Formats: sequence, structure tokens, C-alpha cells
Amino acid sequence: MAPIGTKLHTLFHGKFVGEDEFGNKYYELRKAPKTGRRTRWVIYNGIAEASKIPAAWHGWMHYTHDKPMTTEESRRWPWQKQHLPNLTGTRHAYMPNGHILKGGERDRAISDYQAWKP
Repeated sequence: MAPIGTKLHTLFHGKFVGEDEFGNKYYELRKAPKTGRRTRWVIYNGIAEASKIPAAWHGWMHYTHDKPMTTEESRRWPWQKQHLPNLTGTRHAYMPNGHILKGGERDRAISDYQAWKP
């Protein structure tokens, strides 16, 4: 949930631009500042985590595209995976065999290291 200050700023100064498939809402300033670049921001649906922004909106947020991608432009190809936020620090994070949280024992490799003995 966005802080009250962000909600008020969005209410008075924000122009709604769009929403992604995860429910994140994107805004920019109604009036362009003297620099000509409108400030852009996102109000996350749930926990604020920058990796929750899909690629279609990432380019717009970072001023790579002037307009957000349309549904047609951001269509997924059959070989593309679904966008996932960064899972580091969660129970869904990748842990290879031998990781301390998976028992700490890994399979012995064929050419494992042998210590030098003088």
C-alpha cells in the first residue's frame, strides 16, 4: 500500500497512464516541468519491489519509450517465460545442491580438487 503522501501527490499531480497484468498502476506528472521531462512513477499492487515491473513497462519507466507499449506490441511469444519478480530471500529462491539450506552436501565431482602435500 502506498504512503499517504504518495497518494495525495498522485491525486493532485498525477495523470494515470496505465496498468499492467499484475495490477501495478503507472502515472506521470500532468504538467511538464521546465526541463520537459515528466516524472514517472508506479504504485505497486502489494509489496513495493522494483523487479515486479514487466519488461513492457520498464522501457517507459526509464524513458526508453515515450508511450507505454500497447497490448499488441507487448504480446508474448510461445517461447517466452512469464515475468517473475526477484525471488531472492524468499522460500522460492533457487538453491543448488550443496547449498547450506539444502543439507550442505553436494555430489562429489569426478575431478575434484586434491590438496598439495609436500
